[in-house]
Order: sequence, then C-alpha cells, then structure tokens
Amino acid sequence: MSNDDHNQSEDTYNKGGFYAFLFSMGFSLLFFVYIAFVHPGVDLKEIPESEMQAEQTLAEGGEAEAEPAKKVDVSNVKEPWLTSEDLVAHGATVYKTNCAICHGDKGLGDGMAGKGLNPPPRNLVEGGWKNGGSRIALYETLQKGLEGTSMAAFGHLPKVDRWALVHWIQSVSKDVTPDEDSKVAAFAKGAE
Repeated sequence: MSNDDHNQSEDTYNKGGFYAFLFSMGFSLLFFVYIAFVHPGVDLKEIPESEMQAEQTLAEGGEAEAEPAKKVDVSNVKEPWLTSEDLVAHGATVYKTNCAICHGDKGLGDGMAGKGLNPPPRNLVEGGWKNGGSRIALYETLQKGLEGTSMAAFGHLPKVDRWALVHWIQSVSKDVTPDEDSKVAAFAKGAE
C-alpha cells in the first residue's frame, strides 16, 4: 500500500467522524434552542398540600381528614406562651410538618421514622416526661432536644412555632403540669 493510498483512507475515515461530530453538535444545539425558546414547558400540575396529605393518609390505610388544618396567622401574637385556640391550631400544623414523622399523627409515638429509634419517641398523649410537662419544660425540650435520645433540638423554629407546639402537645396530653402564667412570661422574655 502506497503512502497516497494510506493518506486517502485516513482522510475518508476522518471526514466521516468529523461529519458525525458536526451532526451531533448541530442536533444538540437545535435541541437546546427548542427547549429553551420554543417548548412551552412542563405543567407539573402541583397538588395542594392538603390533598397530598389526604392521599398519603389514605395510602397508609388511615382515613382522610374531614377538613384541612386551620390556617392561622400568628405573626401578630404578642404573648405566644399564653394558650389560645389559634395557637393550638397553629401548633397542630407545625407538629404535622416537624414532629409527626417520629411521634405519629396523633402523638402516640408511632411515627414511621420513630420505629427505628432507640429509645423510641415519646408517646405525647401518655406523657411521662423526662423534663416535666409544664410549658417551660416542654419549650426547653423543643429548644435544646434531649441528650441521650433521638429527640433533636428545634431551636431553629421561630419562637411562636415552638410555643404553639407546646400548646398543641398540652392539648393532647393526659400528663400536663400546670404552671403560673407570670413565671412562664418571665421565662419567655429571657428565652431564645
């Protein structure tokens, strides 16, 4: 085989690869232009959170709630350490988002993530609190967590959310320790 034959076969091979490369690049460029400027986009048809929760409850074998959780504006609450229906309702919403995964939907300590924890999550209905069932003790537990357990600190939540959780927990618990509003107010003003 002469040098001319060898160079000619290399040129043919290289031209084919070059054409394939140009076609791939051109196609990719046209595809991206189409996606970016022509295609209308994908409609995700987002499902409202209340419907998703009802579907998840049904999928887990439970019954769907009759009405969605009450939306409460707590931005103007001046003394969140004092119990009110609105704070309890807000606490229920915060609980479902942050706590139900371990403590269960009703606070019975039977949440999906809690099944693998040792010690298991507290049954909030029965109580038997490690640090007490007063508003101050529950708030401190939420803020700092419990050492030696899987109870994480929730100090990252806004104060009003932590107080709302305290009120919700006390609303479902059989083990509530009463405390004086004045002592709770003094604590709350110094608490983070």
